[in-house]
Amino acid sequence: MPIFLIITVLIIFFIISCFVTVQQGTISVVTMFGKYKRIMHPGLNFRIPFIEMINKKVSIQNRSFEIEFQAITQDQANVYFKAMLVYSVLNAEEETIKNVAFKFVDERSFSQALIRTIEGSVRGFVATKKQAEILLLRREIVDDVKDSLDNTLESWGFHLIDLQLNDITFDEEITSSMAKVVASNNLKAAAENEGQALLITKTKAAEAEGNAIKISAQAEREAAQLKGQGIALFREEVAKGMSEAAEKMREANLDTSLILFSMWTESVREFAEKGKGNTIFLDGSTEGMDKTLKQLMAIEQLKLTKDKK
Repeated sequence: MPIFLIITVLIIFFIISCFVTVQQGTISVVTMFGKYKRIMHPGLNFRIPFIEMINKKVSIQNRSFEIEFQAITQDQANVYFKAMLVYSVLNAEEETIKNVAFKFVDERSFSQALIRTIEGSVRGFVATKKQAEILLLRREIVDDVKDSLDNTLESWGFHLIDLQLNDITFDEEITSSMAKVVASNNLKAAAENEGQALLITKTKAAEAEGNAIKISAQAEREAAQLKGQGIALFREEVAKGMSEAAEKMREANLDTSLILFSMWTESVREFAEKGKGNTIFLDGSTEGMDKTLKQLMAIEQLKLTKDKK
């Protein structure tokens, strides 16, 4: 009875050992007597106990790690890179899994080879560029590394998903000089902008002043023109009124000099009313009045002569 029980337990243990579970995102590599036999996909799998052994478990999920390295530019400037690498197994095919499982002794050897390959690719690219160009070539560096690594990684059974250059720095002296260059360029741009703004302000002010002078001159010209026209019209009306008055005086057999005398007395009155206290000297003698009347009559006679012509 105990023997039967032992045999039963052994049979149950053997049957249980025939089944193995593979976790999701993992593929198990099975060997028989040390030689590759087959692969087992995620889920419940059957194997021959004690003969088929699970040699390695290969993860087909994405993996990542960070690396730091240094490169030298064409003009001998040190550039320091901090990068993050994202990669994964190329696919779940049997040949690919065999490459991943047996190309390298262990994961550490693979990581070392991958890091050194990426560093070499980046250094080769940077060595052909100058220090001033590096910061502008971040995307070009990544593309160049991916192009050069794709075939190599595929032969290892892996695929480079992404390479991110998170930080690119230079020696302290170079960083300081670059900051000074940027600061001087900013000051130069600010001075140029300020000069342009001042030029625009001065130009607009000069244009406004010129337009004001132009408008003022035009207004003065128009005012002078209107004033001249008013004076001409006034003189024309005065002359017309004097002619009509003289004609009526002649028809009434009166001396036309009375008109001139009346104009003289009105002028004296205007002087007195609008003089505002100013002293005005007039020759009030009979001879002075006679002289003034003769001058006025001479002017009137000259005008009549011109009218007849």
